[in-house]
Amino acid sequence: MRVVCIGDVVGSVGCKYLMKVLPAFKRENNIDFVIANGENSSDGNGITPASAKQIFDGGVDVITSGNHAFRRKESYEYYDECHELIRPANYPEGTTPGRGYTVIDMLKYRVCVINLMGTMYLEPLDCPFKKIDGILAETEQYKIRIVDFHAEATAEKRALGFYLNGKVSAVFGTHTHVQTADETVLDNGTGYITDVGMTGTIESVLGVKKELAIAKFKDKMPVRFDLADGKCRMDCIVFDINEKTGKCVSAERFSV
Repeated sequence: MRVVCIGDVVGSVGCKYLMKVLPAFKRENNIDFVIANGENSSDGNGITPASAKQIFDGGVDVITSGNHAFRRKESYEYYDECHELIRPANYPEGTTPGRGYTVIDMLKYRVCVINLMGTMYLEPLDCPFKKIDGILAETEQYKIRIVDFHAEATAEKRALGFYLNGKVSAVFGTHTHVQTADETVLDNGTGYITDVGMTGTIESVLGVKKELAIAKFKDKMPVRFDLADGKCRMDCIVFDINEKTGKCVSAERFSV
């Protein structure tokens, strides 16, 4: 099977662009399954039922999230209701809505998608390395398991990739919005990339108007971050996975 994992969708601009280009990309590349990070998909950060609907309507099967998962209160019930929307599994159980992984039945096979968040420079959640151990034990019956690791530090992402080598089909990093050039298939059959990038305006600072980001860094005063307009791109990676073994056989990144 061929799986495409899409970088952080930024605001209504990113949602609209994804809806525009993803259907053709799926056809042209024989894509069977789509995962996209949507934690920034509503204007002003976070995700709402409306922005999630746009992503799903564009052809995405599972939406993952990250440190902005609960920025919008209107999403809380939706996390509980929608099994195709997940939040980082190392958020506290019982006090946060939603679930940290989901299993999608594709008739021929089932795909388990897991969401984790790093703890370096982000919130001090449960250790992602220990959390994934428990999830792997709970989901060992599924051959195909794909992890979105939403983290700041490249070292933490690479360490988790090696930790999960041979245990999951693929690990793709999100959060920094900058696509890295280290896509690979590790020696025990796990596809990997440190960060898959973003879906949004190219001439921007992570999707935000560049002059606003400059003012924030230069003047050290609060700034309302508005989304940039202009030409967009969709960053993603395609993992080719053997359905019988769950091993990844190739990894190729794209910017559309």
